[in-house]
Amino acid sequence: MRIIKLNAIDSTNSYLKQISVSEPLEDYTVVTTKHQTQGRGQMGTIWNSEKAKNLTCSVFKKGVKIEVEQQFYISIVTSLAIVKTLQSFGVPKLFVKWPNDILSENKKVCGILIENVIKNNKLMGSIIGIGLNVNQMAFGDLPNASSLKILTGTVFNLDELLQHIVRHLKYYFGILESGNLEVLKAQYELQLFRNNKPSSFKNSEGQLFAGFIKGIDTNGKLLILLEDDIIKAFELKEVKLLY
Repeated sequence: MRIIKLNAIDSTNSYLKQISVSEPLEDYTVVTTKHQTQGRGQMGTIWNSEKAKNLTCSVFKKGVKIEVEQQFYISIVTSLAIVKTLQSFGVPKLFVKWPNDILSENKKVCGILIENVIKNNKLMGSIIGIGLNVNQMAFGDLPNASSLKILTGTVFNLDELLQHIVRHLKYYFGILESGNLEVLKAQYELQLFRNNKPSSFKNSEGQLFAGFIKGIDTNGKLLILLEDDIIKAFELKEVKLLY
């Protein structure tokens, strides 16, 4: 496994994307940095992190043989790999908040940003960005954020966490590449935050509504049971689950 360590960079995803254009990359090439100045999250959000306190990295994965419509399984694999890693380090009450925020005790500890490279309707590769709150102790005006140190009282080694994450990524990608999509989907749904519980949502027009999360469909859309007993599938931009 090739690991590129940087002191500071705007975005590990952007850096990995740039070098992937200029040179062939080994599978599971990792870029990690002590300080990311312009970390990005889902839908253009900014991810801020104290220098050298957290794990900020991106992993290059060569294209897996799945349909473009099934690319959400890259997100499933990554979410499960991180949950499995954190479980092995004793982090309590872990969930995946759809699509791929990792929570512990209802607090966000990890964000994931996946950028897939698609050519001629084929998945050529994926850049998997991971921002894991590890040893940071304060998050300012982010009341829903936490870290592994806050939750466990333990100071963690960032390199050790990274090694475990990559090992679990390889394990779950092995399941994906063997075609066992249903196994991955079932495991993901078991970890899904507020699955089968009454929850509040906001739609793209800003309207609030209630419903029950009933899992995901085969393309990764969130299935919500509405008040009229209809199950509707929602895309990422169409719905937000409220804490």
